[in-house]
Parts: sequence; C-alpha cells; structure tokens
Amino acid sequence: MYSAHPSASVQASPSWHQLDLLWQGTQALIQTGLPPQQLAPAWQMLILGDGSPTRHLQLLTGEPTEVDVIDMSYIGFDLDDAPVQIQAVPGPRLRRQVWLRTASGQRLAYATSWWEASHVDEYLQNRSLPIWASLAHLRTELYRDIRQVYYGHSPALASAFGQSGPFWGRHYLFWHNGQPLTLIYEVFSPYLVRYLGQP
Repeated sequence: MYSAHPSASVQASPSWHQLDLLWQGTQALIQTGLPPQQLAPAWQMLILGDGSPTRHLQLLTGEPTEVDVIDMSYIGFDLDDAPVQIQAVPGPRLRRQVWLRTASGQRLAYATSWWEASHVDEYLQNRSLPIWASLAHLRTELYRDIRQVYYGHSPALASAFGQSGPFWGRHYLFWHNGQPLTLIYEVFSPYLVRYLGQP
C-alpha cells in the first residue's frame, strides 16, 4: 500500500518526458479531426479516439501490451510542469511513468499519469498492469476526455524508442462518476508506422 506524506514540499524525481512542441491542436480540431494531409486517418483513430490505447496497441501488434513502470513519485501539491488539467485531480498527488511495450519487448508508447495519492491503490491494485486492464478488471466506467494533441521532439524519447522524432502525443482526463480520476500524457513511437502507415 502507498502511504501519502503530508508535506506539500516534496520534490518529484526523476522528471517526466514532455515534448518540445512543433505544433499543438485545439479542442475544436480534436472534435472534428485533423486534415488527412496533416495526420493520416489510421493515426487519428489512435490519437483522437476515446478508446483504450493499450487495447488498440494489442490489436495492432497481435501481442499483449505490457507495462514497464519506470517511476512512481509522490509530488504532493506540486503542479509538476504538467498540463493545466492536473489541477482537476485532487492533491496530494502521485505521478506514475510507464513504457507500453509488446510482450516481446518493443516499446510502443510512453505515458505519464497523475493520481490522487490516497486513491491510487484502489484503482491500480496491480501496478504492473496497463491502466486499462486494471480499470477493466474493476468494471470501472470511464470517460476519456482528450484535451490536447501534440507534435514535437524529445531526445530522451528518441533514445528510448530507438526512433527519431518528431512524435505524436496527447493528454486527457479520465472521468469516473462525474469526477476526474487521473490525468494522462501519452507519446507514441514512430515504430507504429509498420502497422498504421505513415502519419
């Protein structure tokens, strides 16, 4: 079990991987979709769709999507240089960082999520499972509220993916019972070109 600390001055470490932006989409573009010359329809289904990315990746690759947890940091009330919607997630907070990969080891995506520290064990009972698998096991009803789409660079992610950028990413809020449950920031590997074609 995770034990929340009362101090609000805890510094999170290591930091998370945020894209250096070349472009970001507006809420209107998220609703209507991007022009196909900017992002191919297959990629739009992955990035703008409100379904589970871990489930989509499993269907694309034919392999189970597995998680490597690389960080579970208590950040208290720190805004953590996260998207502004972090303020919708009650504090004190915990930040979780993972790689999403195939069972054979190919990294497909990177994700950071922010949780209310006192409730994280309730929803992530097995922290090595993808969030989708954990919440599906609990029969948790969710609404994925996509807030921003990104296109940009990250040397750290380029090294980790073994693929040069730029990369496509997004962030969204998960809502449950009318309340924000977690904020998630995801970046997808260009390796997915072999399944989705060129973006």
